[in-house]
Amino acid sequence: MHATRSFLTSLGLPRGDVGELPTSDTRFADGAQYRVEIPSVEGPEAFETVLAAAEEYGVRVHRISQGSGIMLLTDADIERMVTLGREHDVEVSLFTGPRAAWDVGAQAGSSSGRVLGSSLRGTDQLVYGIEDVRRGCELGVRSVLVADVGQLWVLAEMKRAGELPTDLVLKVSVSLPVANPATARVLEDVGASTLNLPVDLTLQDIAAIRSAVSVPLDIYIEGADDFGAPVRHYELPEIVRVASPVYVKFTVRNAPNLYPSGGHLRRLALDTARERVRRAAIGLAMLKRYYPEADGG
Repeated sequence: MHATRSFLTSLGLPRGDVGELPTSDTRFADGAQYRVEIPSVEGPEAFETVLAAAEEYGVRVHRISQGSGIMLLTDADIERMVTLGREHDVEVSLFTGPRAAWDVGAQAGSSSGRVLGSSLRGTDQLVYGIEDVRRGCELGVRSVLVADVGQLWVLAEMKRAGELPTDLVLKVSVSLPVANPATARVLEDVGASTLNLPVDLTLQDIAAIRSAVSVPLDIYIEGADDFGAPVRHYELPEIVRVASPVYVKFTVRNAPNLYPSGGHLRRLALDTARERVRRAAIGLAMLKRYYPEADGG
């Protein structure tokens, strides 16, 4: 395997999974090693719940993300979320429009075809997804989740052409797998601003990806049931050390999928939003105990 490993090295990639778990010396622009993200915040009321819980538990929330899509929020919903984000210095990241699993095709719902779930089917869905981003940007959104590599490329090209704001964050969703350093490099080169890693990567896998890219990594410390539901609170100190700059994400196990959300799931959306912040407080307490010098900005 020497020749293959040597060629990877010539591309600036690691020769293999990193065993020694080196400390990352890459940082956010403000010098921080980590930031806190609360995912699945499905609307302004859930966002307000997150902010109230963050004050109660003493958690600095840097980013909230949403999964139901821009297309299922009203203009007033989006404007309220943007305003809350601006007032509390929280990045608001909204998922882009339709996806294969919501289309007329059957493959995305099959046992072997689920990998297609968040991709865009055909040119029209690509157009719809881009229109979703245009609408969000017109309403003040400056961060979107993307789960289709073609859409990622088009959005990056639109930023370069001045069709979209140059400060628009293109956040790769966990639904677009980034499981090795080469894939991470490709997506960074295409235009990703931040990469969401699969929930079950080892620390060695994460360290290898960090060595190949400079953009922030997004890592679930507690994941949703339909993504495997890891609970990695004790690993949080090492994740911050080797993956910096990293967004640490907290959802909750034993909770139903919220997507697409709406009034019929209101109580669940609010209760889980609050509990995610509580879980973040638990994780951050462990981080403070075992890695007190970690810089959260």
